[in-house]
Amino acid sequence: MPDSARTDPIRVDVVSDVVCPWCFIGKKRLEQAIALNPDIPVEVHYHPYFLNDWIPAEGISREQYLTKKFGSPERYKEIATRVSAAAAQDGLVYAIDKLSRQPNTTDSHRLIHWAEQIGKAPQMKQRLMELYFSEGADLSDRTVLTAAAADIGLDPDEIAKKLASDDDLAIVSQRVEQAKSSGIEGVPFFIFDNAYAVSGAQAPEQLANVIRKAADEKKQKAAG
Repeated sequence: MPDSARTDPIRVDVVSDVVCPWCFIGKKRLEQAIALNPDIPVEVHYHPYFLNDWIPAEGISREQYLTKKFGSPERYKEIATRVSAAAAQDGLVYAIDKLSRQPNTTDSHRLIHWAEQIGKAPQMKQRLMELYFSEGADLSDRTVLTAAAADIGLDPDEIAKKLASDDDLAIVSQRVEQAKSSGIEGVPFFIFDNAYAVSGAQAPEQLANVIRKAADEKKQKAAG
């Protein structure tokens, strides 16, 4: 019997937010984990989550955000330094000092949803995270979002029109509520082949082990 299970991709569902630094790191670690299992095809799907659902559509200043969430910007510095160092170890840039705005991420999640329709959700997710964490861009600014969409091959004129409308706002909200109602309270959150769940930006080796475990289980089921 041919090893057909090895050609049937392992589905990985990732619940995350584009302004979550550990989600930025977790995305890279998942990619590293996939590379550790070159014989196992993997299909990644991204799902929205609002890390800060109280932020208005236009966003707020970073200082205002840090004061409300952590008490003051100074209190966040120790946390930020640790997260920035972790990002650097994975070859990522978390340029804390460049951030001046804390965005509402609804439109970012709409962009990822639209990119998914042409198979480019990972690229869209990556570009938005790079803009925010590495370049300090304001993801509440639809001009920034439209340019980001163009960067990965989406039609900027079409995207500008869609962002100005209510297109898929309900879908994003529903998917966020689905994640919360399923018990997900922190991100990133990974679900492997609807069989195994991993919370947090775990080491690539750990994620790779789960991918292989899911693949072996799929193979066993296929064999009867």
